[in-house]
Amino acid sequence: MEHAPLPPDLIELQAHWQRTYAALAVPRPAHATELRRRLHALSGQLLFHPYWSSPRRLPGARVELRRQARALGRLP
Repeated sequence: MEHAPLPPDLIELQAHWQRTYAALAVPRPAHATELRRRLHALSGQLLFHPYWSSPRRLPGARVELRRQARALGRLP
């Protein structure tokens, strides 16, 4: 399925969210309160990003966003 291009800042924001979530998901994470606050802030930034109010947005864009953010995290 073809998707409208996702903004690079949105992909990077999702990648930060995924890294923060992974850091919080380990048993007894260091600085858990900071991580939870960061995750909360990133969630708000993702939810209210201007891309989501764009008419060019297509169904499945959130799944594609997560896929591209995972791919970004695998880069050296």
